[in-house]
Amino acid sequence: MKKTIALLTGGTTGEWVVSVKSAATIAQNIDTKKYEVYKIMLTENGWFYEPADSVKIEVDKNDFSLTIKGKKIVFDGVFIAIHGSPGEDGKLQGYFDMLGIPYTTCNALTSAITMNKGYTKAIVDGIKNLNVAKSLQLFKEDYNADDVKTQLKLPYFVKPNNGGSSIGMSKVKTVDELDAALDKAFKEDSQVLVEEFVEGREFSIGVFKTKGKIVVLPTTEVKTKNEFFDFDAKYTPGVTEEITPGDMTEEEKVRVEQVVADVYQRLNCRGIVRIDYFLEHNTGNFYFIEINTIPGQTATSFIPQQVAAMGMKLQDFYTQVLEETI
Repeated sequence: MKKTIALLTGGTTGEWVVSVKSAATIAQNIDTKKYEVYKIMLTENGWFYEPADSVKIEVDKNDFSLTIKGKKIVFDGVFIAIHGSPGEDGKLQGYFDMLGIPYTTCNALTSAITMNKGYTKAIVDGIKNLNVAKSLQLFKEDYNADDVKTQLKLPYFVKPNNGGSSIGMSKVKTVDELDAALDKAFKEDSQVLVEEFVEGREFSIGVFKTKGKIVVLPTTEVKTKNEFFDFDAKYTPGVTEEITPGDMTEEEKVRVEQVVADVYQRLNCRGIVRIDYFLEHNTGNFYFIEINTIPGQTATSFIPQQVAAMGMKLQDFYTQVLEETI
């Protein structure tokens, strides 16, 4: 018998555009022999199902159900495809936990913690073969820029602590640039992370669990013409080259797979996550950048690229994710 799945898309941040594209990829590749899928749009104005032959039908938030032509539809599980709030920060996960409805992502606690880059780094610090760039976490109401200058070495990366898509992020090469970079980041968030710059090659790698076993996908190397992988580099065609699988030695590959599997376990992850990291020039040391607990699933996103490089069909991949989590 088919399971009834809600595919939740949209959101309340600027990342909703990517979310809609992610949901389109997922909807096209879910096995309809096993799952009956209802795509539900979440916006600031409400939560709606919009069938092709009808007007919008509002979701009953009391039990997360739909009533269509007098028939009540309840869901066996939810495929959450919302990047940013409220899909990635634990809010929806807490809601579904209270209703007892399973979902495809990390739980509420892990989702909330991993939205905070500083807290995440503190938790994963100490994992074997994992390095964390020296950093300071600043709070808008009480910070001193001089602490950065005395405790960290230039150049710095300055970034909103809870942001996504590299919005509000700057690379600071001289102390004269610091104040402007902090102002830019604080416009996006009340907490800002300032990190020492790591000179290295940038990679992104997907991890998921199937049949109780952690599986690491082939990595993607990111080469950008810009100073770093900023918003422009992420979303402007031709600025960035993405190579899947990325070029690593066998030793690096084995080490990276061990590190990211350990990160997945340490943070108690579920479903699909993506971990970004540097391999430092000259040393080859692994430096953790961040984790994304609801990575993009658009046709050109890293995860679909990596699934293809593994020789797996997206339909089989999504089936494994749904079977493991729902």
